Amino acid sequence: MKWKGRQTSSNVEDRRGMSRGTKSVGGIGVTGIIIAIVYTLITGQDPSVILQQTSGVRQQSQQGYNSAAAGENEEIAQFSKVVLKDTEDVWAKLFKEQLGKTYIPPKMVVFNGYTTGACGIAGKSTGPYYCPADRKVYMDLNFLRDLGRNYGASGDFAMAYVIAHEVGHHIQNLLGIMEKVQRQRQYLSKKEYNKLSVKLELQADFFAGMWAHHAQKMKHILEKGDIEEALGAASAVGDDRLQKRAQGYVVPDAFTHGTSKQRTEWFMRGFKYGDFNYSNTFEEL
Repeated sequence: MKWKGRQTSSNVEDRRGMSRGTKSVGGIGVTGIIIAIVYTLITGQDPSVILQQTSGVRQQSQQGYNSAAAGENEEIAQFSKVVLKDTEDVWAKLFKEQLGKTYIPPKMVVFNGYTTGACGIAGKSTGPYYCPADRKVYMDLNFLRDLGRNYGASGDFAMAYVIAHEVGHHIQNLLGIMEKVQRQRQYLSKKEYNKLSVKLELQADFFAGMWAHHAQKMKHILEKGDIEEALGAASAVGDDRLQKRAQGYVVPDAFTHGTSKQRTEWFMRGFKYGDFNYSNTFEEL
């Protein structure tokens, strides 16, 4: 993907290197205070001296951690910001031209490891996700970095697909589709709700392909092999493939995102047509 030197989005919340330790008082953890007090009872030293020394060491350690963490995955972070900017430009144009609406972009939270938001924890166990409660895309840069190693989905456009898919959920939220699906959760069995979830996810794949279609038209971003990289990523996260890898067998009633075949087909459908009129997975599946 042609991305270097291009404009980045300003709608990014960078949480790399943020402290995630226990609550502290004046920079000292509660455990540290207890240890300092016990130590002074034994040695007779002034506890304030011990606390100041411990605070200084902890602050230096934290500064070192923040400095190191801030430098991790910098290229992936910049790439993600470029892709988000491309989604903003594409969807602003399409909302106006095809829907007669104004597009309100999401925020993207980039982080390493894990963080929290209105929908709970985001991290390795959850993977990237979109939270409708705060309208934010949570993007673990470690996940993007390890796509090739962990899922066999290498290449920068594999990462672009992941970001575009989560922004696709934001599109569903703006259009009221996500809310309609969520309202039905209380009335449906788990099996039936899973079917709706699959349709929701495949539509987000369609929107990812639709974005790629128009980003290419508007900005000529694609290089040879990019679409194959996106298809590789879509296939890698198919329910059938993930279940087979995790447990050795497939349970179709437990699918929540769609098979590898479905995910690649709906991405390609979006890439082919680039039109909201072809996006209704709820009627066609």
